[in-house]
Amino acid sequence: MKKVSTILIGAGARGIIYSSYAIKHPDELQVVAVAEPDDFRRNYIKDKHGIPDDMCFSAWKEVLSLPKFADSVMICTQDKMHYEPAMAAIEKGYHILLEKPISPSPRECIEIAEAANAKGVNVVVCHVLRYTSFFSKIKEIIDSGAIGDVVSIMHSENVGFYHQAHSFVRGNWRNSRESSPMILAKSCHDTDIIQWLIGKECLKISSFGSLKHFRRENAPENTPDRCIEGCREASRCPYDAVKFYLREEKNNPWFSQAVTGVVGPSEEQIEEALKNGPYGRCVYKCDNDVVDHQVVNMQFEDDITVSFTMSAFTPQIDRTIKIMGTKGELGGKMGKEMSIVLHDFLTKTEKKIECELPASGGHGGGDVGIMKAFCRLLNGNYSSNALSDISISATNHMLSFAAEESRISGRVIDIKEFSKFVMS
Repeated sequence: MKKVSTILIGAGARGIIYSSYAIKHPDELQVVAVAEPDDFRRNYIKDKHGIPDDMCFSAWKEVLSLPKFADSVMICTQDKMHYEPAMAAIEKGYHILLEKPISPSPRECIEIAEAANAKGVNVVVCHVLRYTSFFSKIKEIIDSGAIGDVVSIMHSENVGFYHQAHSFVRGNWRNSRESSPMILAKSCHDTDIIQWLIGKECLKISSFGSLKHFRRENAPENTPDRCIEGCREASRCPYDAVKFYLREEKNNPWFSQAVTGVVGPSEEQIEEALKNGPYGRCVYKCDNDVVDHQVVNMQFEDDITVSFTMSAFTPQIDRTIKIMGTKGELGGKMGKEMSIVLHDFLTKTEKKIECELPASGGHGGGDVGIMKAFCRLLNGNYSSNALSDISISATNHMLSFAAEESRISGRVIDIKEFSKFVMS
């Protein structure tokens, strides 16, 4: 198999994760250039991948202004910074691995899809759940007819109280004006996986949700703006930043890296970040506005109904699903452990389906799975049904946009009419 060459644009957490595939599989992928404004992150990628100085850039425009010199580009910038480099890379003829969401703008999502199709390049959106053994097995069971025709689905994304506080209260995705609504930033994974499992078109959608808890009026009286300043409620607060990032740092190296921007930071570096950076703030005194809980109801073709729940207030980060069919029911949980149980109505039996638990890689193995798929796609030997065309990804993004429109307006949204409206 030919080695795929790629340019990394955006060397944050996701960029580091995806590019690490080249270190573990040097015969499949090589990172030949990096564009990243942060000196530490850019140099980290440079050193890890042995990239020459003249192939390290502080801005994506610099690298994409050069004649095409690689097979692909991995775009792992912040949500609102996807569109311009994606369109520039498409124009140059690069294949693209694009971190989700495609864009916080529905129009930009569709424009990227149209541009890629016109140019004949592949744009693979990082809907990594498709590449897990868990959801692959569920798709296989549904397609086999083991539960008959799918009638209804109950799906939950359990965000985890600590993940909510880190990413969606203190962190980069806390404010919809700066990034995107949470139903898009966090749960376009889920709207995509639901549509993929069903294989039908969503017709209508409604949604309810709000920012209920992480609000200034819920802050205890006489508490500081920063946890490290000696909050008297620290011992009773599950969201205390000192506990999150200092006392439990070894359990959450991802958190401490995000807080400091340094891989393997010292205690002093973490303390400094808590004193001056956004992650040291009291969760009740941030500039966040994204929801902390939301429910979405969907009607698909063939009268299939779906209920999706996203909630911050769960002990762990995991996903649970129940799929009800005419001949049986399938239930599963994907988290630190993965399990699927199949109930057969005819035999009245219950069967536990084993799922391969990945030795490494986030999102239940999906982070590694998508990189393997991307490399095989560009080599012309990808055969699974997990990979989605950019047009399908853009269409599935419309479900998240429509859900947010319903939540705000209180209306049931017709998906076709909504899609026409955003392009009018």
